Amino acid sequence: MRHSDMMDGRIKVLRADLDKHGFKELPILAYTAKYNSGFYCPFREAAKSMPSFGNRKTYQMDYHNSREALKEVQMDIEEGADMVMVKPALSYLDVIREVKNNTNVPVAAYSVSGEYALIKAGAAAGLVDEYSLMRETATNIFRSGADILISYYSKELTEAVRKGDIG
Repeated sequence: MRHSDMMDGRIKVLRADLDKHGFKELPILAYTAKYNSGFYCPFREAAKSMPSFGNRKTYQMDYHNSREALKEVQMDIEEGADMVMVKPALSYLDVIREVKNNTNVPVAAYSVSGEYALIKAGAAAGLVDEYSLMRETATNIFRSGADILISYYSKELTEAVRKGDIG
């Protein structure tokens, strides 16, 4: 089950319901630190999920605030999260590092559509080497402390690891 609204208390309710129905070992990955970001726009356009009014600032974190992430992480872990996520990834490498330094659970980073689109557009314009930049950004995300990377480049990154281009 996936929910991305960062609603306080949701992890506690999910954990209790899963446990009640015999799924005590099923891990929960919490969308712990989901920042309000322009990097979501390509996905929102493709999925036709742009807000029809207002914005998502009420349930996504302000990108000015990095300390709030640690509070959200602690709450989600106390409620039963087995893993936590920072989204988007590239602009929040510092947050990923702080979360990793202050937790004992796996940290996931979600490299979102706008991050992917920037690399794709740069490559299409002949401005960057797509393969090289894909490898470099993934390496930087892991180096910042991510244990798990969710990426639009998952297939390509898997192949790069198989080739030994990413270690």
